[in-house]
Amino acid sequence: MTIEKELIVKLRNQTGAGLAMVKDALEEASGDMEKALDILRKKGALKAAKKSSERTAEEGIVEAYIHNGGKVGVLLELACETDFVARNEDFKALAHDLTMHIAAAAPAYLDVEDVPAEAITREKDIYAEQLKAEGKPADMLDKIIEGKLESFYAENCLLKQSYIKDESKTVAEVLTDAVTKMGEKIEITRFVRYQI
Repeated sequence: MTIEKELIVKLRNQTGAGLAMVKDALEEASGDMEKALDILRKKGALKAAKKSSERTAEEGIVEAYIHNGGKVGVLLELACETDFVARNEDFKALAHDLTMHIAAAAPAYLDVEDVPAEAITREKDIYAEQLKAEGKPADMLDKIIEGKLESFYAENCLLKQSYIKDESKTVAEVLTDAVTKMGEKIEITRFVRYQI
C-alpha cells in the first residue's frame, strides 16, 4: 500500500517519531491514523522503558507553580539526560503541566514504592472491617482488598493518577510519551505541594 506523503508528515509532526517508523506504522495500519498512532505508542513505550532502564537523568529543571489566590503551591524536579532537552520548550511545558496536575490532584506519594508499609497496613485494616460489616465472604476479602488498594494507589500516587489534561492516560503514560517524543529518559525525581 502506498501511503500519502502528507499523512506521513502529519503523523511525524504529531508524534516526533522517525520517518521510517511512521511510514511502517501507517502501512501496518493500512493508512488509519489512529491505529498507526497506537502502533507507534506501543513501540515507543517499549523503547521508552529500555531508555529509562539504561540511562541516567542528571539534568533537568525545577518548576514552581502557585495556584490563583496563592493558597496552593507546587515545586517539581523533572529530570532528563541532557541540558539540551532541559531547555526544550516541550520539556518546560511538560514540567508546568505536571505542577498544575499536582496542584489539582494533590498526590501524597510519587509511586507505589513510596507508600509507607504502615499506611498500606492501615488501609487494609480499614477495608477488611468495612467488608466484614458488609457481610462479604471471608474467602473473597483478599481479592477485594487488593482491588481497593489499587484504587488507593490510583488516587494517592502521582504516577498512577489519571492525568488532568487527558484522563485516558496516567501520569506515568504521559512521561512515557514524553520519553518517546524527546528521545531521552525523563523522570519526576521529587515534588512537594503546599496548601494553606
